[in-house]
Amino acid sequence: MITKSIKHTIAAGLLCCAVGAALTACTDTWDDHYEATLQGAHEGTLWQALKNNSNFSNFASVLEACGYDKSLASSQVFTVFAPTNDQFGAQEAQTLINSYNSQKGSVSDEDNTVVKEFVRNHIALYNHSVSPSTNDTLVMMNGKYASLSATAIAGAPIVASDVNGLYSNGVLYTVGKQVAYGPNVFEYLRKDNELDSVASFLYNSRFYRREFQADQSVPGGLENGKTVYLDSVFTQVNELFGSQFLHARLSAEDSTYWMLAPTNQVWKQLIDEYQQYFVYDKNVADRDSIAYTNSRLAILQGAVFSRTMNGDAALRDSAMSTSAVPASYRAAYWGAPFLRYYQFGDGTGYSSHKPLEPGGVLNGTTNVECSNGVVMKASQWNISPLNTFNKYIMVNANGRGSIKELSKVWNASRKDYDETVEAVPVTVLSGTPYYNQLIGGNSFMEFKPGNDTTSVTFNIRNVMSNMGYDIYIVTPPALAVDTTATAIQRLPTKLTCWLYYHNQEGEKDSTLLVSGQPTTPDIIDYIKLADNFKFPCASYGLEEETPQVFMKVSTNTVSERDRLRNRYTRTMYIAYILLVPHGTSLVDDERFYMMPHNDGEVVYVSKCNTLLPTPEEEQ
Repeated sequence: MITKSIKHTIAAGLLCCAVGAALTACTDTWDDHYEATLQGAHEGTLWQALKNNSNFSNFASVLEACGYDKSLASSQVFTVFAPTNDQFGAQEAQTLINSYNSQKGSVSDEDNTVVKEFVRNHIALYNHSVSPSTNDTLVMMNGKYASLSATAIAGAPIVASDVNGLYSNGVLYTVGKQVAYGPNVFEYLRKDNELDSVASFLYNSRFYRREFQADQSVPGGLENGKTVYLDSVFTQVNELFGSQFLHARLSAEDSTYWMLAPTNQVWKQLIDEYQQYFVYDKNVADRDSIAYTNSRLAILQGAVFSRTMNGDAALRDSAMSTSAVPASYRAAYWGAPFLRYYQFGDGTGYSSHKPLEPGGVLNGTTNVECSNGVVMKASQWNISPLNTFNKYIMVNANGRGSIKELSKVWNASRKDYDETVEAVPVTVLSGTPYYNQLIGGNSFMEFKPGNDTTSVTFNIRNVMSNMGYDIYIVTPPALAVDTTATAIQRLPTKLTCWLYYHNQEGEKDSTLLVSGQPTTPDIIDYIKLADNFKFPCASYGLEEETPQVFMKVSTNTVSERDRLRNRYTRTMYIAYILLVPHGTSLVDDERFYMMPHNDGEVVYVSKCNTLLPTPEEEQ
């Protein structure tokens, strides 16, 4: 059986070596540390020294109750900072022992607050000596960074050092008060009653769990065909900290974060509003779990800021959360470089307020200093969904996976289907008025008819339920790819568009958006297909091989009369399908121009293509 003390020792040792390798306090080899303890050492171990000194009886009682008497009596080398009974009373000790026992069995040792915040906060691995010039940083057994000088450890005065505290397996320091424990951002959330809701989500066992690390553990042989480990290493893992979610290791002591944490009241208000956007049809596996997770991530994604990426000077103007991406990646993530999600105070759209000023996302908070940053308790929420999860959906016609299928006819001789459309990628010619005027780039698709039927079906992913979308199809002109295009090649195309989606029962449903709608020749035409359309079910966050939402775009059959009069063409030029959050437009904050569409209104399209309210909405 693996003892608890061995698990503590191995896990903490790995942490110290991994994190503290760059620190002077952990640069020596094991032999150097071990040999150092033999020179001028008192007889006995650290545990014997503590047990035999009545001034440390309260401290020793807690160590023994938590199983650390065995560790401190072993050959492993430690440095212990022990408060005397004058600084640590018997009642305090008993309170900690009671707390340890009440948590034992219900939480892992790594999460037991007595072990983490008291025991391991007074012990470091290896032998750490001090001199008048000492100015080091230790990694304590709980992973906390503690400053060490000749006279203090993390602000606690050292009253007796290794001159009279050197033992066979380490150094014993007497400290004038308990070494204060500073919670990190993740830990603090669970200590503040006003933040119960966000803590409950982040500490949920479906995300936060203890995992055995076989590659870091020491195997001891086989029993019944299974490996038995002499020393077992476990680590706490929170998958919400990963790159798919918060992009932030909130428990990491070697990082610095500012985290906006909504109070319980704000959390409830946001959940009540947001959960309607994450309604999945009943055929989606684990739909309740997915809805639970996504509605809460919708609050927190965008609420964590790495101080490495946001210095004091930068934060006066703008703030990039850990979910933001550099400009060069925006097109790959969201379809267009002008979409600045999870970035605040950049002077555009719904993030125009500077972060620290009134109305800014970091304004009006109550701030709590933590060991790896600041928790910013927010009793009001200044983050708009339009800057985070309520994203602009752009389906590039020539993007990978965008085309679901092309129209087909049955070939009896081949006993198979033949496609009736040829899809050809094309690029806007430089030097034309259309160059750099498409918000998604200079490439699009030409769909050439093979017979009288031309249709293409596009996949649409990551829609939200009950969220209003204004839906557009963007059709460039023939002149964009051929400046010598003839009058016949420049004719408009009549479009019919059907939208397909699921209802909450998982059944397919559809809506005819437009029928026989002509494009406008010689312009980049933004045709509005729907105003404030709301899907009954979400596909947001689903990994779909076959997306449940798609749009079929087809040309109307050209009549012989129209053919003779050269009124329409069946060739389609399509750049992309746009699903724009209702109430926003494509507008530049300094200059813009208007593009007509079918209902006589206008879409504002700019060279900078910034997402902003329309001029009428600003009034």
